[in-house]
Amino acid sequence: MIKKNILLIGTHNDGKFKEISKLISKKLKKISPKSLNIKAPKETGKTFKSNSELKANFFYKKSNLVSLSDDSGLEIKCLKNRPGIYSARWAKKYGSFNKAMKVILKKIKKKRNRNARFVCSLSIKLSNNKIVTSIGTISGHISSRIIGTKGFGYDPIFVPNGSKITFGQMNLQKKMKIDHRSIAFKKLKKKLKLFKFFI
Repeated sequence: MIKKNILLIGTHNDGKFKEISKLISKKLKKISPKSLNIKAPKETGKTFKSNSELKANFFYKKSNLVSLSDDSGLEIKCLKNRPGIYSARWAKKYGSFNKAMKVILKKIKKKRNRNARFVCSLSIKLSNNKIVTSIGTISGHISSRIIGTKGFGYDPIFVPNGSKITFGQMNLQKKMKIDHRSIAFKKLKKKLKLFKFFI
């Protein structure tokens, strides 16, 4: 039996937990793996989709709760779509997201093509044999420097198409109307209507 009033948001990233929580109905109680002392699984997938599904399956198995997991990252064209699925791992490798952004800006300093996109795969595990996944993307370019203190991750160097400011300069409400996570969530919500599970 699916407990429709409780949802585990499978992430240890406080920024992601906050953003995903704001997308979801207030009628649902939202809990994090931290509150249940569940550690994150190793991300062994080769795509955003495989990693989000891996995490949703893992957290469902550990908690016996409907589990929603995100795998997202920044793809930069001139870096052959890196850091991509390794976005969080780059931050860990270089010491922080701020240091990782400085490394990226140095790597692409002389590049003419600074096109990039954010990708988000959202997967929700509803039962032992049912998992639903949707992917959202937003295109833009990498700024010449780190600008803004809002958001999290690589937000301060990403300027979405049609905007003159980075995600790091946008207020949360504006960002969440257009970003990759909200796009993936809208697609996911449509799919979930088929299973009469509304988030």
